[in-house]
Amino acid sequence: MTATTPAAIGTDYEIVIGLEVHTQLLTHSKMFCPCDAHYADDAPNTHVCPVCMAMPGVLPVINQQAVEYTIMTGLALHCTIPELSKFDRKNYFYPDLPKGYQISQYDLPFCRDGWVEIQLDGQTKRVGITRAHLEEDTGRLLHRTDPSGESYSLIDLNRAGIPLLEIVSEPDMRSPEEARLYMQKLRSILVYLGVSSGRMEEGSLRCDANISVRPRGQKAFGTKTEIKNMNSFRAVQRALEYEAERQMQVLRDGGRIVQETRGWVEAKGITVSQRTKEEANDYRYFPEPDLPPVILQRDWIEAIRAKMPELPDAKRARFEREYGLSAYDATVLTDERAEADYFEATVKAITQGDTTAQAKSAANWITGDLTRLLKAADQDIAACPITPVGLAGLINAMDAGTISGKQAKDILERAFATAEQPAAIIAREGIAQVSDTGALQKVAQEVIAANPKAVEDYRKGKTASVQFLIGQVMRQTKGSAKPDVIQPILVQLLDALKA
Repeated sequence: MTATTPAAIGTDYEIVIGLEVHTQLLTHSKMFCPCDAHYADDAPNTHVCPVCMAMPGVLPVINQQAVEYTIMTGLALHCTIPELSKFDRKNYFYPDLPKGYQISQYDLPFCRDGWVEIQLDGQTKRVGITRAHLEEDTGRLLHRTDPSGESYSLIDLNRAGIPLLEIVSEPDMRSPEEARLYMQKLRSILVYLGVSSGRMEEGSLRCDANISVRPRGQKAFGTKTEIKNMNSFRAVQRALEYEAERQMQVLRDGGRIVQETRGWVEAKGITVSQRTKEEANDYRYFPEPDLPPVILQRDWIEAIRAKMPELPDAKRARFEREYGLSAYDATVLTDERAEADYFEATVKAITQGDTTAQAKSAANWITGDLTRLLKAADQDIAACPITPVGLAGLINAMDAGTISGKQAKDILERAFATAEQPAAIIAREGIAQVSDTGALQKVAQEVIAANPKAVEDYRKGKTASVQFLIGQVMRQTKGSAKPDVIQPILVQLLDALKA
């Protein structure tokens, strides 16, 4: 079976999807020890200590910042935050789990019974959140092959013990596209809060998808499989599309679905069986004896709530209301917090026009030319060499008539490439639109003399030829001529020739 598309998924079965999203929290130290949590690109096993290496006799200590980030996320997801919580041991054996168990949470998580909303085809759908609990990340296995062809594995424990927040959804999603939108919405919230980098490609945001199918109209759920190894939003959707069609085909052929864990193979566009799926009792959960129960004071929870930033949905609604943006522009600009902040800073620095006009100008430049340049450079807006004040300076110069639209686009590209701000380029090179009628008349005469066909077309009543000649003047003046000054000069000269 090959990868399928949404159109290929049948209508005789209903798809049921729930997601388990794991995100590393941006704390300074690990979950239960003081090791530096910023290990990316560092040499293996350089961020370790006796605690995260599971040496005998060591004791864990709870990272308060990780708990605060978990509570903040729960509040953003409309969860109930119970006063009493605790940590548990989740027992399983794997080479990158040095203790032979993971400190996690089972029956008393920090957050439960929440929800998020997604938009699809103009409709809003609420996806339930079962729980959000805090645990520690595992190490990593690095698979290698020696010169003789023998395979072996190495263990890197830099990641072991990193605070890991697991957010478990209800099985409320009914299509792979809904699952992708849910993941994107969840990532946006986490990044806005500043608790996660949200980088799936780096493994700081990971997703396990549970999917089953059932005959349409049946209330009981079908047998589910869990899919792993998805490192992008596109991969999540593609893997679920494939697995949904695979399960439907098995049932149509009279077979049965086996509850198992399957891996997504991006290169082939298929899922493959990895192991049978464990049940909760296989993990033999019991309370972590080395950590006390956690009592969450109400005043501390409210203090956390007071520190929360404006979240994506609220910001999008405010952008539409306050700046007069379209729903589309507001959605694009608020998808990333850094882009929303850049937009607002740009609007505040624009001096021409009213707030709506300023916002529209900023939105057009940011979602258009600036986004194009950022994508080509594989950069995000947080690393943009043009500052919000720099972009506003460019817009101010264009709105004031100092430079033309063509000049503005050229200056933007030069500023992006050199990190010199647009206003500095304009001032240093003395760039300005030419409005001197005497100088422009001379250029217009030269253009008319060089384009007899356009002149003849004008004599025949084809007024569109004037626009062609304006373009030639703009080219000859390298975009510095003002079109509204050029046109009457050209018309006057052409009418004189016609007479």
